[in-house]
Amino acid sequence: MSMTPRTIVKKTLEFDKPERIAYNFKAEGYPDDTVWGGIAPNPNHDYSWHEPTEYLDRYPFLKDFRGWVRHDEQGSLWGKLPGDYSNTGEVLQGVLKDWDQLDSYTFPHISDPKRFEHIEQEYAKQPDKFRMGGLPGFPFAIMRYMRKMEIFLEDILLEPERVMQLNEMVTRELEGCIDNYAALGTDGIFTCEDWGIQDRLLINPQVWREMFKPTLKRIFDRIHSKNMYVIMHSCGYIWDILPDLIEIGVDAMQLDQPTLMGIEQVAELFDKKVTLFSPVDIQKILPTGDREYIERSARQMVDLFASKGGGLIAKDYGDYKTLQIKDEWAGWMRDEFMRYGGDLSRYYK
Repeated sequence: MSMTPRTIVKKTLEFDKPERIAYNFKAEGYPDDTVWGGIAPNPNHDYSWHEPTEYLDRYPFLKDFRGWVRHDEQGSLWGKLPGDYSNTGEVLQGVLKDWDQLDSYTFPHISDPKRFEHIEQEYAKQPDKFRMGGLPGFPFAIMRYMRKMEIFLEDILLEPERVMQLNEMVTRELEGCIDNYAALGTDGIFTCEDWGIQDRLLINPQVWREMFKPTLKRIFDRIHSKNMYVIMHSCGYIWDILPDLIEIGVDAMQLDQPTLMGIEQVAELFDKKVTLFSPVDIQKILPTGDREYIERSARQMVDLFASKGGGLIAKDYGDYKTLQIKDEWAGWMRDEFMRYGGDLSRYYK
């Protein structure tokens, strides 16, 4: 009898010899072993994009801005330019323009149990799939938007006490979210915390270990204490802290550029400890449109990671359009993952 998708993912994460690799494909006609739950929007918040003229009374600097603006739930102002199809944009001004505002600031109650009530029904629709719960980020990802990225990087060095005060505020809300997911029978917590640029970490690795590693361990421990897996996305070159993330208990790393740090080197580090959750590299490989190269790379990932008795969840990237990757090219990737990773018994003999 074939394993259920939920069993496949769990055995993959546990290196317990799944019969095939796990899938997280989003294209029609392709399998997805996961069912996702997310925090419901705040019904009292306007998430839509607006003309800059509507905000000039509060933000005079928008008079020359040619695009659209909105507020996120924390209160930061975002903008996006014409031609930006990602629907994300960039922070123009953080909600905490000055640290003196922190003492009177109230972080939005994202852990309100009412914002999780719909998830039970989503899980029930696909009971045989691995139940994934999404957080809006780990603390760094959330805090950097509240101050604006370049300002927050300075804050880490110049205002460490304020950074840690805000960190505690954010972490408590995230812990409440984790507890809500656990009560719904969630299997794994997924979140994004981008720490790298193309060739290095955003901050000094030792500073990261002193300020942010303890918080991540606290969150990872909370997730594990509720019998759930930690699944973390991070962009860029994060080699300096990958051993630390493994040490504190990350179960799967979602990397969209798995070749950036040397895929063989990553496979050796992950060996029977961490699962790779990834498409074929979206920067160097998929955009080439070279079918043989794409298929060969998919096979290499199966050989390097899934041959260990688990360790690979093959996925789609979330925004092929922005990267100008044709669906045909992504289809070659999916098909080869399914063909070559569809039966792992050859590795278990």
